[in-house]
Amino acid sequence: MRCKIAILFAVAIVGFSCNRQKQRRIAVIPKGTAHVFWQSVHAGAAAAGQEFHAEILWDGPPNETDYSRQLEILDSMLNRHVDGVVVAAADRTTLNASLDRAARENVPVVVFDSAVDSTNYVTFVATDNLGAGQMGARKLGQLLNGKGTVAMIENTPGSASTMDRERGFKDAMAKEFPGIQIVAEQYSMSDRAKGMTVAENILTAHPSLDGIFASSEPSSVGAAQALKSRGLVGKIKFVAFDSSEGLVEDLKGGVMDALVAQDPFKIGYEAVKAVVEKLDGKAPPKRMDLSAVVVTKADLDKPEIQQLLHPDLAKYLGK
Repeated sequence: MRCKIAILFAVAIVGFSCNRQKQRRIAVIPKGTAHVFWQSVHAGAAAAGQEFHAEILWDGPPNETDYSRQLEILDSMLNRHVDGVVVAAADRTTLNASLDRAARENVPVVVFDSAVDSTNYVTFVATDNLGAGQMGARKLGQLLNGKGTVAMIENTPGSASTMDRERGFKDAMAKEFPGIQIVAEQYSMSDRAKGMTVAENILTAHPSLDGIFASSEPSSVGAAQALKSRGLVGKIKFVAFDSSEGLVEDLKGGVMDALVAQDPFKIGYEAVKAVVEKLDGKAPPKRMDLSAVVVTKADLDKPEIQQLLHPDLAKYLGK
């Protein structure tokens, strides 16, 4: 009897050990880690990890323009033999060779937020950035009644997601609001302080400017700070992109007229889910476009907008 119990106990231990070993490890590599957008992506990825019993290995460069560091992180994750990779490419081409390597090693990759030139990925999960930029143009065009001059505070050259927003903004403005002229475009380099500096430079060069569109969170924060420092709140129509506590407060305070908001929590969740589906032998769609939402001050009390703008980071990240 003792022998039988010992055998059963040993089988149970082996089974438990195998189950532990079968937990998948999925690397999630953002463009950067500093901005609230990426923290919300992290929470969404963590939520999917909990649901699908996968370990999420979160790592990214602190700065979204540190392309070489992101490449090092991706290669390191492949060296660790992770089961899958989820990555937001800071640049369209820098990661291509490593994505080719992942394909050779049968490691499924989901690209999220920003596109790559390589085709070696399972799914691309992102906001419909072209459409989101068009939304921004239409809102600003309506605010200006179709007339005036506007400036763009762009993000970084080479970032596919923000370049798509900027292209969508310019295309829609040219086609639908011919009475509005884009008189200035400058990059924030994904840095709030730089965004403020370039916004102030534009305001100095164009004192009669009527409107501003910013294509990212750091660009939006920088432009908001410039308007406040120059005493131009309420005098220049401003449509920002992305959301953070500070930007929501600025929307309440009239610093900006609208936010084009993404759902980074859902992006992170769907990207991890797509890797899991591929590992389970399923075929997720090659592209998954998520809609952005234009949010005004009047929308802020709506439950769905509250949930979008204030995801429960503490629940999934312990913060």
